[in-house]
Amino acid sequence: MLKRSITFHAAALFAALAVLCGAANATSRIKDLVDVEGIRDNQLIGYGLVVGLNGTGDSLNNSPFTRQSLQAMLERLGVNIRGAQLRTGNVAAVMVTGNLPAFATQGTRTDVVVSALGDAKSLQGGTLLVTPLLGADGEVYAVAQGTVAVAGFQAEGDAAKIVRGVPTVGRLSNGAVVEREIDFALNRMTTVRLALRNPDLTTARRIAGAINDFIGAPTAEPIDRATVALTVPPKFTGNIVALLTEIESLQVEPDQPARVVIDERSGIIVMGRDVRVATVAVAQGNLTVTVTEAPIVSQPAPFSQGRTVEVPRSTVTVTEEGRKFGVVNEGVSLRELVDGLNALGVGPRDLISILQAIKAAGAIQAEIEVM
Repeated sequence: MLKRSITFHAAALFAALAVLCGAANATSRIKDLVDVEGIRDNQLIGYGLVVGLNGTGDSLNNSPFTRQSLQAMLERLGVNIRGAQLRTGNVAAVMVTGNLPAFATQGTRTDVVVSALGDAKSLQGGTLLVTPLLGADGEVYAVAQGTVAVAGFQAEGDAAKIVRGVPTVGRLSNGAVVEREIDFALNRMTTVRLALRNPDLTTARRIAGAINDFIGAPTAEPIDRATVALTVPPKFTGNIVALLTEIESLQVEPDQPARVVIDERSGIIVMGRDVRVATVAVAQGNLTVTVTEAPIVSQPAPFSQGRTVEVPRSTVTVTEEGRKFGVVNEGVSLRELVDGLNALGVGPRDLISILQAIKAAGAIQAEIEVM
């Protein structure tokens, strides 16, 4: 007898959620809460060729861009192969990506990532040829070249194949040389804007207050929930670096609205410490559908010249396990809320539905964000 069960409840493993309930007055440094306007990375991208692959490169018949790039490169080097039949499997077309660090000067190096563009099987052992890296404005800011380091690998035989990691993506540590600088005169600025990584009006006001208390003058002002404008005091004129290093270590207590973040794909739930609920009763039931297959073999009568056949027979059973109402009291803490919901004996996916139902009932004072 073949028995197959299909259970429609949260059978997935509950992802462990460590709730860090720190003290109510936990503080953070300003440098951990804000970014300084202008101090940022810039993304770079380029197209190049990786050579030296051991037969694991692009098949030129299926990757016309690789064939065209190879012909163009060889022609620039004085080799004319127009009309020739190319069958090499040691070349792969790749996209090269990286970041230009803030204040990077000419000659400094940065890391880049190389990703196969065609049907190459692996970039192991390959060498990236000179590849210009462009910014969003189309200008060349760096040039990459070097040996590709690949963490993944692939091994195969006539009847089996093993692939670990992603062998078609590699990395060049310090593989790009900066050729063009981005002009940004930080010390000539008279006003600096601090951008909050987690925008909040209360946090912005506290940051401005901490800076003003340290400077001893109203130099910082919150513009909105995401920005604090800082006017450079006279004693720091021309030396903004000193000003920023002084204020970035100031301690501020950040504040955030109550929020529940839900990832329905993985069943992960994260709740902030300020989540509160009104008094509410919750009930949950599990629906289980069991399908049992018991095929019957039907044999023909003697001398009937019939055939022996298998007759399928299925039995479907539906059960619903009802649970009693559970009461979640008003104004409970985060830990008490989690304990109360866990007492219902539900999995994370059912817990997601319960939280959304509580929000729809207007009983939870928090923003629910579904990823």
